[in-house]
Amino acid sequence: MRTATLLLAHPDFRIGVVRCRDDHTGWSAPEPASAYGLVLTRRGGFRRAGRGGAEFVEPTVAYLTVPGEEERFAHPAGGDDCTSVHLSERLWRELFADRPAPAVVHVDARVDLAHRLLLRSVTDPDHAAAERLVRLLGAATGPAGGSGRDGRLVERARAALHDGAPEAAGLLPLARALGVSPYRLSREFQARVGVPLTRYRNRLRVGRLLDRLEEGAESLAGLAVELGFADQAHLTRTVRAQLGHTPGRLRRLLG
Repeated sequence: MRTATLLLAHPDFRIGVVRCRDDHTGWSAPEPASAYGLVLTRRGGFRRAGRGGAEFVEPTVAYLTVPGEEERFAHPAGGDDCTSVHLSERLWRELFADRPAPAVVHVDARVDLAHRLLLRSVTDPDHAAAERLVRLLGAATGPAGGSGRDGRLVERARAALHDGAPEAAGLLPLARALGVSPYRLSREFQARVGVPLTRYRNRLRVGRLLDRLEEGAESLAGLAVELGFADQAHLTRTVRAQLGHTPGRLRRLLG
């Protein structure tokens, strides 16, 4: 039995969880992969044969797919829980513009943590989820870290975020406007500024919230919309993470 639950749908990527409960030890019939994607196992394991050969896939092994790739599966261990990420062709080519995409990758502790954090970011698809996704793919398939030397790139990104430019509505459109891969922008930004781009953006938004509260703004739901949060709960989580107070408490302190 196989069940799939969609967690996040974005124009450039989809994230879902897939649960298989099966005990067949033989290979399934060949079937073509339908998308560019990444599959990470959270629990259990299974065997898969694809362009990288046959592998036992479990929490320390992940694999990437390309459309049309022939896959076969077997479930000798009884079942598994996985995270399935589908990428648009455009994003796939941006992420792997300067290196080939591997078929199978080792999931070390860094990738494991990045996977867990990705699943906790689905309420903020344009920034937190997008940044965590490209960092996850970068950690899994390429060298970690950035040089921090590309100051012009980072300053252009900071200016767009500070000015609320339309292209700064998400990591992916911002990287496209700047003419770089989202992975490069994300790692260069953190290397030079010292914090991830998403956290920097949240710092700007929380600063604007404090300004609006000092000006006497009353509606927290209205402020959430004005400042680009998904909803008031998203606003509250972000403010508490940054300041240790809820927006309501800050309104009382600054009112």
